[in-house]
Amino acid sequence: MNPILLYIDPGTGSMLFTILIGAVSAGYFVFQKLKLKLKFVLSGGKAQAADTEKIPYVIFSDSKRYWNVFKPVCDEFEKRGIDVEYWTMSEDDPALKTEYSHVKASFIGEGNKAFSKLNIMNAGVVLATTPGLDVLQWKRSKNVNWYVHILHQPGDTTFYRMFGLDHYDAVLISGEYEEKQLRDIEALRNINRRETFMTGITYLDTMKKRYDDSVKGEAPSDHASDGTKTVLLAPTWGDTAILKRFGEKIIKALIKTGYNIIIRPHPQSFTSEKEMMDSLQAKFPESEKLHWNRDNDNFDVLKSADIMITDFSGVMFDYALIFDRPFIYADIEFDKSAYDAAWLEEDMWTLRILPKIGIPLKEEDFDNIKEVIDRTVNDETLAAGRDKARAETWSNPGEAAKLTVDYLVKKHDELAGSGDDTVSEDTPQPAMG
Repeated sequence: MNPILLYIDPGTGSMLFTILIGAVSAGYFVFQKLKLKLKFVLSGGKAQAADTEKIPYVIFSDSKRYWNVFKPVCDEFEKRGIDVEYWTMSEDDPALKTEYSHVKASFIGEGNKAFSKLNIMNAGVVLATTPGLDVLQWKRSKNVNWYVHILHQPGDTTFYRMFGLDHYDAVLISGEYEEKQLRDIEALRNINRRETFMTGITYLDTMKKRYDDSVKGEAPSDHASDGTKTVLLAPTWGDTAILKRFGEKIIKALIKTGYNIIIRPHPQSFTSEKEMMDSLQAKFPESEKLHWNRDNDNFDVLKSADIMITDFSGVMFDYALIFDRPFIYADIEFDKSAYDAAWLEEDMWTLRILPKIGIPLKEEDFDNIKEVIDRTVNDETLAAGRDKARAETWSNPGEAAKLTVDYLVKKHDELAGSGDDTVSEDTPQPAMG
């Protein structure tokens, strides 16, 4: 047989998998419906014979990277003695080794295996950071009452690939501008109104407490008191990111400054841009003045840096808002055509706030990058910008985990009290925020 006839292109393969999952899901739901009817009949037709296998709360994480977002929420559930299941697609997720009495962590596999389980899950309220619900492989389960999105960093709700949040029932937000973006998208697309609830940002609360604890008893110190600064290069990944655009050129320029240089690439770069990373690490090996950082936890490296250089990585907000230090961002034109931001005429909040909390770096400035670094470190106007950013994007500091669980419990009880086992996707939902 001609092997070409057996070839299925990736797009067709994905479509066939979606069709298969749809067929399996439909069969599953038919089976579940028959099972419920049988339970109802065997119990003498009493309403309390309803399905008892529904999981009240599920937290879904598609990567161990988001444990810093979910751990405070799990801790709050544990503190209240409320049972919750944590489903992860990372076999080495720290949650799997964290000892809880009320949080049950499970590895549900990767890729299609995980989505197959998610698409037929039976749960009351599901919390996730993952965009693209009911857009790609992750489909809404008919046995889930309510899907809630939690942000994994400060910034725009339009900074997702198109339609990323369209099919969630609720979005937990941290700034008023985020709700406005959601409402504007809803009006333009004529989609259902999603609930919003102002919680804040869980991992920022945890990081701030950790930072405060780490400096207790320490005398105020000037990181660069001896004139030798530590510069952290912390880019995101992709075609518009620093390393892809300026890799060798910017690293050479930084080495010439004589400062201590730490390069911390986005973890995805080592997977999606492996060839580039291998090449850069070979050309610029570890030395007394140059270090490649791949720690799972970025706290220590952020704390050690006098200044950071980045692009559109969310780490810039961690650095500015928690450690209260200035940063330089590559002046790269952001292509928003693939993102929800493309639907709106107003600039993204991130692009509006950037010039107030950081200094742009153009390619022609690479030759005098040392002067740009020194000028930025000494720019006192950036402190006011950081205060403005905190006020606009970090609501309820220190309270995010509590407010998140408050919302989840209230919504679960509300749905259970209504007597509805499911929530129709066609029913517009009121906003709470």
